[in-house]
Amino acid sequence: MASADPNDPPAPGARSFDGVSHGYAPDGRPLAPPPVPLEQIVGDVLDNLSATAKAELALLEARSELALHGATWTAAWGTVAASALGIAMLALAFGAILALAPHVGPFIATLIVVAALLVVAGLAGWRAQRSYNDIRTALRRDLTSERIDDAADA
Repeated sequence: MASADPNDPPAPGARSFDGVSHGYAPDGRPLAPPPVPLEQIVGDVLDNLSATAKAELALLEARSELALHGATWTAAWGTVAASALGIAMLALAFGAILALAPHVGPFIATLIVVAALLVVAGLAGWRAQRSYNDIRTALRRDLTSERIDDAADA
């Protein structure tokens, strides 16, 4: 039996696998695509930058609207909470006066309750001042500076 020469053309009607790649390009190197003009590249970059800037501005606008919405409802519910707390404190004060009045009299009971509320208010004010100082420290431009930033505190 004669061995088939790989360089012989295939017999007519036989299947040819010439178009199948076996890890090499039988017809030579593929043609490189034509280079993209610089004007088109610059135009694409500018279009992308413009679209990115518009998206960033839309994101900032949406975030500011969300923050405004949150701040509005926080203020509204904070007002409700503060009002409820104020009414509860009034009820507590009146209840304390009424509970102490039979034992020490109405005038002394009122003085005791007012003194206790002034102590609570003083402690709360002192804590608020310390928290305010922490905020000022955090927002100070030069954290290593030992001088006072606020002219009102000097």
